[in-house]
Amino acid sequence: MPSARPAPLPDPSADLGLHGARAVVTGGTRGIGAATVRRLVAAGAHVVAVARNRTAVPTGVHLVTADLTTPDGIGAAAAAALDHLGGIDVLIDNAGRNTQVPDGVLAASDDDWQANLDANLLSVVRLDRALVPHMTAQGHGAVVHVSSNAARYPQPNGAPYAAAKAALNAYSKTLALACGPHGVRVTAVMPGVIETDAVEASLRQAAEHTGRDLDAIRKEFHQRLAAPLGRPGQPQEAAELIAFLASPRASYLTGIAVSVDGGLLPTL
Repeated sequence: MPSARPAPLPDPSADLGLHGARAVVTGGTRGIGAATVRRLVAAGAHVVAVARNRTAVPTGVHLVTADLTTPDGIGAAAAAALDHLGGIDVLIDNAGRNTQVPDGVLAASDDDWQANLDANLLSVVRLDRALVPHMTAQGHGAVVHVSSNAARYPQPNGAPYAAAKAALNAYSKTLALACGPHGVRVTAVMPGVIETDAVEASLRQAAEHTGRDLDAIRKEFHQRLAAPLGRPGQPQEAAELIAFLASPRASYLTGIAVSVDGGLLPTL
């Protein structure tokens, strides 16, 4: 199936009602997180990007470095973000990591399970616990959890990751129910295969290991996806959905998990 080119996205400066909003984006320097930071900045938000390592960020973005898999790292990141912004209106919990188990689910050790739970579930729970009360106290806010299609379509070498993301979806629904009466919305986004730098690096590595042409490797990768749109997604396409869900335009949406996967998920 030929790979289709993504259509141009809407004007990234189009008003989302986020001008002046105070936003925190975790995992905000790479992939979907970096694209989300750029989209929020274009919408006029004041943005703190949280990442494990120091790196360049767009002009006007404040970078906080912290290890979000530890309680101390969570506390430091939350305090630094609040100190810089003076409050919070939008929280995008995007940071996560897929610690794969090539030999399958029964080969997954306790350490494999714990690593995925810490990175993809407990880090979110802890950061929400630190920041969401500031939203409920002011009577408004939006939280977007970046989950994964793996929560509904797990792969054999990623069972701990998929289970952690499924738990994140359940937690998102519960948090939405708890925060709704206080004017705070909680949604989740489930990306399919998004063509991030990490995906590109894995394709280059495969080309180097096999001695094959990178374009041929990429074409086969697209074909194996079998997505109805015939291609992986782009980070900015996921970021557009995340920014919408965080904005007042999504004012009656809460407690939902939305796939952004080009139709890849084979179930309703």
